Amino acid sequence: MLVFGGPRTLGELAAAEQVRPPTMTRIVQALEVGGLVRRERDADDRRVHRLHATANGRRVMQRGRERRVANLATLLDRLSLDEIARVREAAELVERALAQQP
Repeated sequence: MLVFGGPRTLGELAAAEQVRPPTMTRIVQALEVGGLVRRERDADDRRVHRLHATANGRRVMQRGRERRVANLATLLDRLSLDEIARVREAAELVERALAQQP
């Protein structure tokens, strides 16, 4: 979320991941210990901390994304042209449904 969506507060992350704030606190603490996330005070409201992905956190996420894309490409290479067309149609339906979310 932080790598591809930008800095967020702990509450925003908890809501996005559909977990309770105490759960997200434990997750973020582990990510901080691992050097993947850092906290920064909000410039407008010093009571608020925004969480940012570190350079190492971005590298880890990017490598994971590259592996998933490569695996998906390998799987799709095994499909027929008709099956690829059906996958494309399904992806368009999912994209349309996501665009209609409130």
